[in-house]
Amino acid sequence: MLYALAHIIRDRMGWLWDFVEQINSGLFSMRYGRRLKDFSFTTVPVGYEVMQLRDVPTERMVAFFGRQPEEAFTYFRPHGFDGKNIQKLQRSRAFLAYVLLDKEKNEIAGYCFNRSFLHGVGFRGRMVDINYRGKGLGTAMNRMLNEVGFGIGLRLFETVSKDNVASYRSALAASNVKVVKELPDNEVYLEIICEG
Repeated sequence: MLYALAHIIRDRMGWLWDFVEQINSGLFSMRYGRRLKDFSFTTVPVGYEVMQLRDVPTERMVAFFGRQPEEAFTYFRPHGFDGKNIQKLQRSRAFLAYVLLDKEKNEIAGYCFNRSFLHGVGFRGRMVDINYRGKGLGTAMNRMLNEVGFGIGLRLFETVSKDNVASYRSALAASNVKVVKELPDNEVYLEIICEG
């Protein structure tokens, strides 16, 4: 119910969503900011580095999303992909977003995030660049999201479509999961189980 309500507010009442996001960002930072300050990843794939979204030029992120094929957005619509929306995300302290950078080519290979809330819940999402698919980066980014999310004390969730075979397999390969609910359109609402 809460999940459906959040999507209605985000999709139909953007002004209210933005207001709630600002409050959540400030309160989340007060509760988790210190833990995040001391956090560093240990699960980054070899040959890649991780950057926080706020440290990546907005135009570079817009270009990343712009070069993905239309089918990449069939199941991936967590936010807008234009400069204005990316800048909002870069300012949010509750949107724990990261870019996976190919060190050799200096290219963005993937993008991932935990959309986090002050009550200790995060929803993870990711996108692998079209030229980097099939290398296990989706699974690697899921592990990174688990590491930061569980590392600061969040419960993690995700929705994924069974029709999006690569993403579904990636979610299962990176984590122990529990199906919370079967959703319309062949989607499942998963809780990610902390293994440590």
